[in-house]
Amino acid sequence: MVMVSGDFSSTREWIEANVPRYMQEGKMPGLSLAVVRDGETVYAEGFGSRDPARGLPATPDTLYGIGSITKSFVAIAAMQLVEQGRLGLEDPVNNHVPFKLGLTGNPIRVHHLLTHSLGVPSLGTSTVALYRGIGADTGIPWGGVGDFYRLVNGAEAEVLFPPGERFFYHNAAWRILGHIVQERSGMPFHRYIKEKVLNPLGMKRSTMNTAEFNSDPDHIVPHWKKPDGRVEPSRFPYPNPEDNPDFSFIAAAGGIASSVNEMALYLKAQIEAGRNGGGLLTEESFRKIQMLHVKRPDGYYGLHGYGYGLDVTPDFLGHRMLGHGGSILVSTAYMTFIPGMRAGVVMMGNSAKLPYEEIAESVFASMMGHDPSDVIPSLKVKERMSRLAGCYETYMGIEKVRVVRRGGMLYLEQRDSFTDALVPLIPEDPLLGSTAFYTLTEGVKAPIEFVVKADGCVDLLVERYCFHKKIV
Repeated sequence: MVMVSGDFSSTREWIEANVPRYMQEGKMPGLSLAVVRDGETVYAEGFGSRDPARGLPATPDTLYGIGSITKSFVAIAAMQLVEQGRLGLEDPVNNHVPFKLGLTGNPIRVHHLLTHSLGVPSLGTSTVALYRGIGADTGIPWGGVGDFYRLVNGAEAEVLFPPGERFFYHNAAWRILGHIVQERSGMPFHRYIKEKVLNPLGMKRSTMNTAEFNSDPDHIVPHWKKPDGRVEPSRFPYPNPEDNPDFSFIAAAGGIASSVNEMALYLKAQIEAGRNGGGLLTEESFRKIQMLHVKRPDGYYGLHGYGYGLDVTPDFLGHRMLGHGGSILVSTAYMTFIPGMRAGVVMMGNSAKLPYEEIAESVFASMMGHDPSDVIPSLKVKERMSRLAGCYETYMGIEKVRVVRRGGMLYLEQRDSFTDALVPLIPEDPLLGSTAFYTLTEGVKAPIEFVVKADGCVDLLVERYCFHKKIV
């Protein structure tokens, strides 16, 4: 049952008890979070530090890079041009820009760009752009429009499926969309987004201009999370579009910087979907943006797909949920909203790798009156993994192994004078409703079983051995 009273205290308590823990586990220096409901921002807070070296706190007004959430703004820009008759969703892409990929007689169309359904796997344009921005250049030429299309159009052998058949998340597609917006509007892409999308929403500080971001008194210092776990200060990886306005469309894949307070305005606009005026788009255009156009692999809640710049989950605890995440490696973000609840959540952090979806879904569950640990599958899986992870020994401690959690999986680790092995444990039930696992060796399954006893003790059966979990 959706909570309809004005009470937000239990949700606030969940956020403030759990967000610091997530940040500590994920080594996130600073994070900001906002919740909207019924047209109002009911919660907005900063956690940690936007600039640890200077001891500056994160606030609801702190500017972060929102990464691929930018795509939903580009979708609005494209639909504005559709409404004006300057662009058609079924137009072949090469009618507008020098794009050459596709199958003879079956061209890639604007609709396919908006839905990541080109039939072409990722071409790595964000790796090229972002690595250069943080000082890890790939060596691929990347200086202007010509370089971009040489890279993209050279991928003829990468056309694997007819357009519309298969989802491949595709940052190049959105850069091409940004270029189309630029060509059809006659304005540099970044200026169009600022003047025609951000400003009308009241998002006055949100920007693609890196100089504006860096000069704002409340902006993050981005942080690069290294593979060895170190978190180091970095820089905003997109160049200033004013230096090369013809190529500003590279930011269409993820170049907006914003705050949770200004993104709350955007959530309200998406939730209202043009019904309360504002002049951004018609209700029909918002409907097209928010509808499921192409399926993705099923998730925790069954059917899952993509609209125009938005992920779509038709049945999250009985409600249609939409949203998008974003990462520019050194700054990350996530927004999601449930139109039927008139509620939304947005989060931003100044580093990478935090389970934003789990946090947002838990906030929604709490607002519905649920205990998140009872209804959010990822929380159940993590709890079950934690119960199984630990150090195990056979009789008299003669043989020892560890079960460790890494990257959302359990591994069996054995390190001694004769063995150095780390083996993935593959669950028979992906949600760990069963404690039966297996390993694979050259295609042969070997069963692994955990036995959880009534007293909470855990045994691990591996081939001839029974390992007993040590009580710490």
